[in-house]
Amino acid sequence: MGKKRIVKDSMGTMEVDESALYGAQTQRAIDNFPVSGRKMPEEFIRGLLLIKKNAALANEKLGCLDGSVANPIRLACDELLGDAALMDNFPVDVFQTGSGTSSNMNANEVIANIATRIGGSTIDPNDHVNFGQSSNDVIPTAIHVSARLGIEQSLKPALLHLINTIEEKASTVSGFCKTGRTHLMDAMPVRMDQTLLGWASQLRHGMSLLTAGSDSLQGLALGGTAVGTGINTHPDFATTFSELLSSELGIEFKRGENFFALMGSQDPTVALSGQLKALAVMLLKIANDLRWMNSGPLAGLGEITLEALQPGSSIMPGKVNPVIPESVAMVAAEVIGNDATVTIAGQSGNFELNVMLPVIADNVLSSILLLSNSVVLLADKAISSFQVNEAQLNNALHKNPILVTALNPVIGYLKAAEIAKIAYRENRPIIDVAAENTDIDYAELQSLLDPHKLTEGGL
Repeated sequence: MGKKRIVKDSMGTMEVDESALYGAQTQRAIDNFPVSGRKMPEEFIRGLLLIKKNAALANEKLGCLDGSVANPIRLACDELLGDAALMDNFPVDVFQTGSGTSSNMNANEVIANIATRIGGSTIDPNDHVNFGQSSNDVIPTAIHVSARLGIEQSLKPALLHLINTIEEKASTVSGFCKTGRTHLMDAMPVRMDQTLLGWASQLRHGMSLLTAGSDSLQGLALGGTAVGTGINTHPDFATTFSELLSSELGIEFKRGENFFALMGSQDPTVALSGQLKALAVMLLKIANDLRWMNSGPLAGLGEITLEALQPGSSIMPGKVNPVIPESVAMVAAEVIGNDATVTIAGQSGNFELNVMLPVIADNVLSSILLLSNSVVLLADKAISSFQVNEAQLNNALHKNPILVTALNPVIGYLKAAEIAKIAYRENRPIIDVAAENTDIDYAELQSLLDPHKLTEGGL
């Protein structure tokens, strides 16, 4: 065991590793919550540090902290934000006190320790770093800040990259026509670009949901302190803090309209989680379409060939699997599950405080991270690189009896159904069966049954 030092908090003394930057309250949390081994997400910790930095600057600007205190706190936060080993200083388990007080004090203690070294005089975790704040307004603020940063800086750019990749791919495959499918059964033909642009449209809707969700996180709880009344903080603190944070990040934040709502509930974050789930559902649909289109190559649809990325079997030589769509599908399942957790946690607002804040932060930020990474993989290693198997498309298309639908206005539904059944039974091209069973000229049938023409709709 390493050397220990004795540290003190309001409950007494604790032994802490001599090299640790945190203090007694963090050590108590380590001892109290050996639950999962999962730390709070790094994105959350970075959001927390940004809050502490700008809170110190706001308090200095308002005359609540001297520059000799505020400046070392600022420098300490910047030092931590630039430290590759940042998370070594933040060991508290996700499943801790529901207010996130353990994580808030973890940050206060670490910052105070570094700030004391920088400034040369004692910086107190509570009286200085936490001045004008409470865990009860800091942690809801950290959730909003970290989630909004994740969406604006990671997820939205990644999603836009996927949308652009799909649309670019669509422009290269517009000449290919394929059998449409409803209920997984043969249906009228569609162009390959129509399928892809349908995906892109889904995702653009997802982008609009994310934008709305991100915008709903602008309002911050900081300034509400213990119960929403703003006790022990300057009346202008919340506004000043939000202005400073917005200026540093280039992303708009503002004083929350109602601290009681922002601390007693997590409604905007619950809604955001639902929007992330909706995006996951969209991605699951696209991933499964790709898997079906790629299936085979001999006994499946075989319409496309996805990029071969790794051997697909430890026992079947030569097998290659659709690994990227499968990975995306698993991410979707995880995000859907995360939303269930956030939904349950979101209803745990008891009077003036929600008491499941850490698990809300963990699950929402996990969803943002997973989706950000997976959509880039989907774009770069599946969508952009798949090849169209034209011969397979045409073989299935020209034997598709459902093409007879185009003859409905000419020969009627019942006669068309009769022709389709013969074509199915005899496994013959629909045009040959139609030529034998109607008075329509073969050239006219070629025009009426042209798959590409049928993708344009109309009579």
